Amino acid sequence: MADKEKKPGGAPAKGGGAPKAGGGGKGGKRGDGERKSMLSKGVHAGKELPVPPPRLRDDYNARVRQSLMSKLGLKNRHQVPGLEKIVLNVGLGEAIKQPRMLDSVVEELSIITGQRPVRKKAKKSIAGFGLRQGQEIGASVTLRGARMWEFLDRFINTAVPRIRDFRGLSTRSFDGRGNYSLGIKEQMIFPEINYDMIEQIHGMDITFVTSASRDDHALALLRELGFPFRGDEKTN
Repeated sequence: MADKEKKPGGAPAKGGGAPKAGGGGKGGKRGDGERKSMLSKGVHAGKELPVPPPRLRDDYNARVRQSLMSKLGLKNRHQVPGLEKIVLNVGLGEAIKQPRMLDSVVEELSIITGQRPVRKKAKKSIAGFGLRQGQEIGASVTLRGARMWEFLDRFINTAVPRIRDFRGLSTRSFDGRGNYSLGIKEQMIFPEINYDMIEQIHGMDITFVTSASRDDHALALLRELGFPFRGDEKTN
């Protein structure tokens, strides 16, 4: 039998041809795991410092309450309306055919709010849309307490001024029970989102739930908190 072909060092040569380009690793686009790590990477410089109280909540307790009592003619401090919770909802119709797109939406919502979203499922099947009951088609986050006040502060002072062609928030989006809702066309208004890492631009609905039973009281509350409403519109 003929001797095996040997390398110059004496070791037998292995077959298989030329080595693969890139060192045999995965090429092409970044994997989902790497993308998520890049979205969420970075440690806050003040990680070890004590968390300061939300400044908007302190402003509400120190100034807004007293101002609303005089403007609304309230005699009891407990009658003053307050903010109870903020709900963010994202509906993603593309998730019907591409379920993995919902993962990026969940990750982006968690970065914006600092809280893990809840995936929403379809309550019934709709054959015309190819939708099956129980299929995940959106995500939602409900903020309360300190996270609610922190998000509101960032939304009013940082995100809203970044809205394209912004001319003020409408005052006609109250539901008759003191709750205010608005729609955002792009998640890019939040500076926490890295434009280079998003897969798709999508909007969201944000609902501000107050303890007011009347829309005019809720409007007064949101104005005092700093909402930039359009001055030429009035509630019914």
